[in-house]
Amino acid sequence: MIGGSAYGGQKAICCTSDLAKLGACTEGSVIYRPSQVNPGWPKLFVASFDGSDLIATLLSRTIPITKTGMYNMYFIHCDPSLAGLEIEGKTIWKNPTGYLPGRMAPLKNFFGLMSFAFVILGIYWFYQYMKSWREVLPLQNCITLVITLGMLEMALWYFEYAEFNETGIRPKGITFWAVTFGTIKRTAAEVIVLIVSMGYGVVTPTLGGLTSKVVMLGGTFFLATETLELVENLGAVNDLSGKARLFLVYPVAILDAAFVVWIFISLAKTIGKLQARRLMAKLEIYRKFAIALIVSVLVSVGWIGYEIYFKSTDVFNERWQYAWIIPAFWHVLSFSLLCVICYLWAPSQNSMRFAYDASEFFDRKDNLSLIRPAPSASKNGWSLSSTPDDKATKNVNTETSFDGDDEENKRE
Repeated sequence: MIGGSAYGGQKAICCTSDLAKLGACTEGSVIYRPSQVNPGWPKLFVASFDGSDLIATLLSRTIPITKTGMYNMYFIHCDPSLAGLEIEGKTIWKNPTGYLPGRMAPLKNFFGLMSFAFVILGIYWFYQYMKSWREVLPLQNCITLVITLGMLEMALWYFEYAEFNETGIRPKGITFWAVTFGTIKRTAAEVIVLIVSMGYGVVTPTLGGLTSKVVMLGGTFFLATETLELVENLGAVNDLSGKARLFLVYPVAILDAAFVVWIFISLAKTIGKLQARRLMAKLEIYRKFAIALIVSVLVSVGWIGYEIYFKSTDVFNERWQYAWIIPAFWHVLSFSLLCVICYLWAPSQNSMRFAYDASEFFDRKDNLSLIRPAPSASKNGWSLSSTPDDKATKNVNTETSFDGDDEENKRE
């Protein structure tokens, strides 16, 4: 509805001399056409500079909105002498349910439901944990930490949106802690999945020289993610340009990909070790874990493709009512994967059977070579041994007893 062009040329927002000659508009004014669908729209308000005044005031107005839709406000000047014009002031937007923008409003209820879901998961997990606390593995303590962080994150996001909806101003303190707890939870979850894939506590008692690399990757991922989330959530809504956001998104995406590649490489090695040792109980649980991760990655890739399609085909935010589904999906996916992990590694009376046992990984060849049975005595000073090479050996260390009885003193 805004702008026009002469003879189908480049579109102009302000009326040019060529357009004025055609009688389409008044030179120096904003070009707009009244909407046939919404009578009275778009609305135009004018502020004029009188004489040599350097300040012009646009009177305060309240505009009632009676129809749901995407509304935009533009500040336009068509006078070349106003180059460098600065605008000060504020606009207040309110929906029938509160101050939350329409595309963000559904997230308030979503975070409420997610908080409830984490509470249910936490009750189940802590009940299992207390019932079998004597058999708890270090890995299960890590899962307890992730569930606790998840409950705090979802609760803080719900209160942040509720406060924003009530006052119209984002509570920066709550937002900061919601972002921080969420980033810690995400980093901890990534690291836990990685060390589980490496077989920590199941195939190996330690990570050895890889510990520093895991800590370095996790720390870098935390800093990159925390920076991106703080900039996105503590600033004004949608105040970042696309290029500025990409500058912060790329490091997070690269580090996330590094985690995924390292996880699957480690998982393949761990499953190979379990197959070689025929540890069927541990192998079964790792196969289920691998299937869950593969499904999670495939769903993530598919959703990224849909997200790109959604945003590239909705330049003017016409599908704003469904935009909340994009961020909500990632929370649901991570929660689903956490539920699978909780199911596979739930504390029980038999938890210790999944713990690392050195005897399971003791080399059977080395075991046999260290156990040599005592040689059996035979005539003529020969000793027979049942060692793997099945060769007779001559005993050269013999002694003669003073009582006349010959006895061989065999030494090994």
